Formats: sequence, structure tokens, C-alpha cells
Amino acid sequence: MTSGDWPLSEGADAFLLQFVANALPGEAPATLGVAVSGGSDSMALLSLALRVQAHRGGVVCAVTVDHGLRPEAADEARSVAAFCRSIGVEHDTLRWDHGEIEGNLQDQARRARYRLIADWAQREAIGHVVLGHTADDQAETFLMGLAREAGIDGLSGMRKAWVQNGTHYSRPLLGVTRTKLRDYLNRQNIDWIEDPSNVDERFTRVKARRVLKTLKSLEITVEKLSGVAVNLGLARQAVVESTGEAAKKVAKTSAGEVVLDRAAFQRLGHEVSRRILISALRWVSSSEYAPRADAVLRVRHAIKEGRDATLSGCKIKVGDADVRIAREPRAVAGLEAPTDQIWDGRWRLMGRHDPRLTVRALGAEGLRRCPDWSRTGHSRAALIVSPAIWRGDALVAAPVAGLDNGWAAEIVAGYHSFLISH
Repeated sequence: MTSGDWPLSEGADAFLLQFVANALPGEAPATLGVAVSGGSDSMALLSLALRVQAHRGGVVCAVTVDHGLRPEAADEARSVAAFCRSIGVEHDTLRWDHGEIEGNLQDQARRARYRLIADWAQREAIGHVVLGHTADDQAETFLMGLAREAGIDGLSGMRKAWVQNGTHYSRPLLGVTRTKLRDYLNRQNIDWIEDPSNVDERFTRVKARRVLKTLKSLEITVEKLSGVAVNLGLARQAVVESTGEAAKKVAKTSAGEVVLDRAAFQRLGHEVSRRILISALRWVSSSEYAPRADAVLRVRHAIKEGRDATLSGCKIKVGDADVRIAREPRAVAGLEAPTDQIWDGRWRLMGRHDPRLTVRALGAEGLRRCPDWSRTGHSRAALIVSPAIWRGDALVAAPVAGLDNGWAAEIVAGYHSFLISH
């Protein structure tokens, strides 16, 4: 693409527009979702995304999450909505309804934000959402990883792109500094909101931001630390790809469980086998985070010694020939969803949806109502935690267990693609 492809594209604008365009592989999505807080990073991304989409023939929808943590937040969301109206962009405000918050406030707020945005994207049939993280965020994340004595995963910075529950997410501006984005906003006469939490030194990220200013005297800049994270990310990608190739040989899936060839798994190198095990646990449990290192080590010892184990809501059944990692029944007990929503973070049901129907785990009692379940070739452990369609206490269908009655079930993202993308 040449700079002449863009309106007003001389100089710095072309550079920034290219970053956003590169985050949208192939044809631009018909509708692109943009998460907008009102801060400079997200406001710049909204403007740039709108220009890219207009050039390619697509549209933009914006979303703002009001975490309900500051009285000013509602006004800020209204300000973003007003700006969106002024530029012809549809906008939604989502509110995090929460009670008393215990533990890490920023982490819980971040989790809630992603959950709300994901639900919004699915509801609005938006297949791609972009987020406004920058090189500054990347450098801060790197410093926070150093403080935790993180390994290559924790020091590789933020992911540029990933797919979750069928929605593609990307961070187009990870290679751009906040200063450059604010310069862009000033050129475009676009205002932004300063979040007071960005200077609240109770938060680790704010402390990292302060350290970055100090490091300038050593010529350690945002750009350089962001570059280190990129380099480590490339090294991490090589390890991930090697792990992916090994997983093709030692791991397969069946009805939502991961089955490892025990002997072949144990012959793998330490790092590759560790990653395969962690990815299997995360995929089966739909967990955002890896389990603690000591807990993973305990499970690896159990596999070596031929003992069963549990971890992260998963049941690890160790046999002579294989290791089966399935959802733990109590982890899905009481988990219920409408039939047109993703169940347990990874199962999609296809059939005649009806508000009187719900999705719950099949369970041992439900499995007894599936006379042909043994013909499926799936293990009992996998089937009792598979999704079933219920009308009250009446079993309507259990497609994974051979009782389809016009219904089908699928995993929204397979294990091997999950391993590579996470």
C-alpha cells in the first residue's frame, strides 16, 4: 500500500493508518468493533479505524465500558457517545454491575471489561474488535514481568492478536507511542479524557510508568523496551511453534477432552511437555491464566508415576497408554446457559433454539438416557461433562453422546489452534 492510498496521508498519518490496516488481514471486516474509553490511545484508534474502514468500504461500531468505580465514569461514557454521534459511529455503553470487590481491583475490572466486550461483539455479530494498547503499555508490561521474575511468556509483552469464542481481537498500535498518538489527535483537533487512575500509584502499572521516566537517563526508552518485548515475542513464537508440532504427534481431542500418548509425552523436552500440559488444562477449563508452576509440576509427577490428579477444574486420568484430561464434573455442576450462547466457554449448540430450553452438563443420570453413547467412541468421563439440551428435568438432546434429536455441538476453537494462539 502506498501513502497515496489514504486521504490526508502525507507524513505521520500514513504511518499510523498503516498500523491499523495491517491489523485487518485480507479484506476489512464489514463491521469493526473499537473499544473506546475516551483516553488518548482509544480515541486515536477510533479515528484511525474509521478512516481505514471508510477507505475499504466497512463501518465502525464503538463500545465503552463503565466500570462503575468512579462517579465521573458515566459522564465520560456519555462524552464518548456524543463524539461518536458527531462522526457517524454507532456507540454502546456497557456497565459492569458489581458488588463489593475483593482482591486485585484492576485485574477484576480488566476481566469484566473483556467479558462485557466479548458478549457485546457476539450479540452484535461483530467478528473483529480492536483495542487501543500502545508501545507504552508494552514497555510497562515488560517491567511488570521483570518484577514478577517472569519467563519468556511474561516478558514477551501483550499479544498482538488472538481469537476467543469466535471473535478476533487485535491491538494495532502496540508499535506506536502514546506521544505519537496524542500528536495525531492534536492534528485532528480531537480531545481526550485523562483518567485519574493513570496517576494513582497504588496500581502497579502506574509505578511502572513512573520507573520508565527514570530509565530515560540510561537511554532505556519506551521504544527500546517495547522492542525487547517484540524480540522476546519472536523467540516465544518459535517455542510455541515447536510445541505445536510436538502436540500434533502426542495429543488428540475427543468430545472436548485432550488425550495424550503417555510414553511419547514423557519423552518430550521439559519446556515443550510443560506447555502442552498447560495448554491442555487451559483449553479444557477455558481458563484465562495458566495454573501455578508448582501445581503443574505436581501433575507432571503424577503422570510420571501413573497417578490420577485434578487441577484447574480438570480431571487428569492416567492410564498405561494415555493421559486423558477432561472437565471435572463439579466444575460444570449448575452451569447453565441459553441454547444460543456459548456454554462453558467453548461449546456452541446448533438446533431449534427456544427460550424454554437450556444447556447444562449431561451428567451421569443424563448419560443413562443415551442408549447409544458407547458407540460414539468417546469416554464416559468426557460425555458426562458434555453439553446437553434440557427442558426443565427432561433431556431433549445430547448430541455429543449420540442423542442428537436435530441438535449438534461443536467446540468454537480447537485445541491445536488454541495452543498456537495462546
